[in-house]
Amino acid sequence: MNRPKVPGLFPESPGTNPTEVQSTPTMNTKRKIINDPVFGFINLPEGILLSLIGHPYLQRLTRIRQLGFSPMVYPGALHTRFQHSLGAYFLTSEAVTHLSAKGNAISPEEAEAVEAAILMHDLGHGPFSHVLEDTLVEGISHEEISLLLMKRINQEMGGALAEAIRVFCDQHPKRFLHQLVSSQLDMDRMDYLRRDSFYTGVIEGNIGSARLIKMLDVRGDHLVVEAKGIYSVENYLTARRLMYWQVYLHKTSVACERMLVKVLKRAKQLARGGERLFASPALRFFLEHAVGRKEFLEQPECVAHFVRLDDSDIWTSLKVWCDHPDFVLSTLSRGLVDRKIFKVEVGSEPVTGQRIEELRQKLLRRFPALSAEEADFFYDVPGIERNMYNLEDDHIEILYKDGTTRDIAEASDMFNWDVLSKKTKKYFLCYLRTE
Repeated sequence: MNRPKVPGLFPESPGTNPTEVQSTPTMNTKRKIINDPVFGFINLPEGILLSLIGHPYLQRLTRIRQLGFSPMVYPGALHTRFQHSLGAYFLTSEAVTHLSAKGNAISPEEAEAVEAAILMHDLGHGPFSHVLEDTLVEGISHEEISLLLMKRINQEMGGALAEAIRVFCDQHPKRFLHQLVSSQLDMDRMDYLRRDSFYTGVIEGNIGSARLIKMLDVRGDHLVVEAKGIYSVENYLTARRLMYWQVYLHKTSVACERMLVKVLKRAKQLARGGERLFASPALRFFLEHAVGRKEFLEQPECVAHFVRLDDSDIWTSLKVWCDHPDFVLSTLSRGLVDRKIFKVEVGSEPVTGQRIEELRQKLLRRFPALSAEEADFFYDVPGIERNMYNLEDDHIEILYKDGTTRDIAEASDMFNWDVLSKKTKKYFLCYLRTE
């Protein structure tokens, strides 16, 4: 079915001003143009999609950085979740256009639904994105929070987002639409790889998103990639692996993340012990109250405070806590503000109990006023595991000219099943420098 092309009017070329918005006259509908530095001009038709862009829940994402502490390593990585959401929307709209051109029936209403779903897919992120998931609010994922916020916006819009929510929840009859939003080859991943590569300068992550999208098709209600796009898929999987270990899980970023988790744990401990810490009203609520999944879903005030939280709440508090009399809180806060971060050791084997005890005793000797419990705030031992391709998730299928399909793990002559699915695990020992 023919669908009016929305964003597919311009080539993938860099823009200059990611916030410039202007009107564009067309024959049938008014649109807005956003100039994006990664994909160039992104068109948004007036109506539901443009209303979403202006909604406070979406605008909050302009105040949450996409990559958390990565700017500590890559100073250019200052882009936001909002920019990422726009880029994912652009790629989704491009995919819908190409899939429709190949004879896959996608009505204008279905196109709008999947585009709205991808615009809203990150609504549930809190400050510093993934870093504080399960720290301020425990036992609930950002996807669940996103869905909750989608339902709230849907009520405000009189049910206009019902189909978008079905797509997001994989309840739509055309399940390939959900795969555009969430799968091993979705538009979310395609955008963040290209965008994060662009802003960090790590060229290994610069995937050929335009070619991948042009190679997409549908067979058996499942997204497939035409055989001539197999090398683009291989590049995509390799880029994803390199970006994880080179950017997302860089040891400096991991050290900063663990420090932030520790400082907020200490802040919650003090606040729930009766101390009135400096904090914004939204942050204070989560410091003073234990909020789990049940509370978050059943108590409206939890959501009301959550949607007021962004990175600035955390940074402002950290700057003030630098001068707090509590040694743990002030030391960790000053370390993040002044970039005096934990030292990091990375290995392929778990950190031994003996090594942890040696470290604890060294901290206690260096800071005699510390209790054994307080010393535990100054080190952490996360183990992190990642693979290129999850065999337990939906598969990336390669479509051949005879109509048959094969999983990328079988079709690729570059990878084999074991290499694709093998999980790489690294063990980090992060601790306060005592020199």
